[in-house]
Amino acid sequence: MKRLIERSRSVGEVLRWVTQNPGKVSASHYPIALHKLGQLLQQQPAPPVGAGVGRGPAGQVLEQPEFHALCQAIVSGCAKFDNFSIVNCLYAAAALGLPGESPLVRVLEDESRSRLGRFNQKDVSMVFSSEANNKALEAIFSSQLFYENRQERFIRSMAEWLPRKAENLTPYTMALIAKYVARHRLREPRLLDTIANFLLKRGEQLDSKVIQKLVFPFSRMNYRPSNHGELFPKLEAILEQKAGSSPLATVNILMSMFQLSHFPQTVLHQVFSPAFITNVMSSPYALIVRRYLSLLDAAVELEFREYSGPRLDPRYRVLMFEHALTADEANRKYSYKGLVAEALRQLVGEECYRQDEVLPPGYCTDFLLWINRSGTVLPLSRVPAASKAPPTMSPAAMSLRSSVLALTSDLQDFAPFAPETPSSPPGPRESGRAGRVVLSVNDKWHYCQNSDILVGSRAMRDRHLRLLGYCLVQLPYTELEKVSGIEEAKHYLRQKL
Repeated sequence: MKRLIERSRSVGEVLRWVTQNPGKVSASHYPIALHKLGQLLQQQPAPPVGAGVGRGPAGQVLEQPEFHALCQAIVSGCAKFDNFSIVNCLYAAAALGLPGESPLVRVLEDESRSRLGRFNQKDVSMVFSSEANNKALEAIFSSQLFYENRQERFIRSMAEWLPRKAENLTPYTMALIAKYVARHRLREPRLLDTIANFLLKRGEQLDSKVIQKLVFPFSRMNYRPSNHGELFPKLEAILEQKAGSSPLATVNILMSMFQLSHFPQTVLHQVFSPAFITNVMSSPYALIVRRYLSLLDAAVELEFREYSGPRLDPRYRVLMFEHALTADEANRKYSYKGLVAEALRQLVGEECYRQDEVLPPGYCTDFLLWINRSGTVLPLSRVPAASKAPPTMSPAAMSLRSSVLALTSDLQDFAPFAPETPSSPPGPRESGRAGRVVLSVNDKWHYCQNSDILVGSRAMRDRHLRLLGYCLVQLPYTELEKVSGIEEAKHYLRQKL
């Protein structure tokens, strides 16, 4: 039966072999049949323009009674299938392009989910044993089965498979893998280095938008690929040629490189040039590019002081972010920030801290306090206005250099507060220079998966806040998850402060 299915020359022939010989069809034959259908459909011509959705070869097959009979046979019998056949059927269904809401896919995923604990390496690694196409990968990446199991078997299998298959993949497929890796913060060196090698070999043939997708996982995971000595100069040369063709992709690539502390000087000359700015201002994405350029300009001031080329005109500067990041807002109910806020309120009082304060050049801080050199938390109403924060960055004008100088002057006699001094509101006669302290609640999604390494954007934010004169106190979720109740949280914060 296996040979008959594999030698079939038409969709109808495959369906006849399977549906007309039920007694000779075993569990292992169903995924073979689905795979063969997918191969045959790929060989058929595309439908004419205007044929309508679902009226091409694939749509016609899905509507055939014999195909429905095949799907029903799988649905009825999958509970008795072995693990390998279940996973193989799911992969074949994805490659065939069946929608996720179809009864066949739903039943296969439900059955797979119930068996997750019994799956072995072979069950999942076979996903990549045959040709991987874009549609299959996209369906697999969106599958709840692989989402739940990605860290252990799926990613390990892909890390073993990808280096061997990379040369045969299209840029679109590699970008799809890069997107998946970045979205789930998977700091797997073998995957990241394979993407970097692909980019090094094919970078000149790719447009800026694809390069942007392939570069993003490196900064997201705060990971310099092993070939960065060759890759980064290659990217600089490509950007020099293509900077004007896609401004948004260009600044995104630059942001990724900045997060990895790499500053391509020649490209900066271009993006801060009047010609590039004029081009950006007339585009529909002018505001978002201005946000990126404003943050890049601030990063140059703070981290690339030897740069002497053009800079962003002050009238175009804006805050990179005006409120908390979308991910933090979406995950608020899972954050430890609420626990910290209540403990801090009871510990020092509401008048002694600010929550979700946005600081130039546009970084949202979890909690901001002012503490004098004796270790006393000051009410914000009593802190002199000049000491509270750097000058506000506005579209009209803002010099980050003067901010740094002002902070340096203000903190000259600031000394570390004694750790044994309990944090408390000040007495009527207490005074002293105010040191700016940022409490940073680092929740699970601020780190790479199963790692203590902060994602690139968070790491760069911390570097910049320190360079601006703020004292960062990190509150990692690994410590906060051990805190039980408000009293323990207050004790924990007192020790941290």
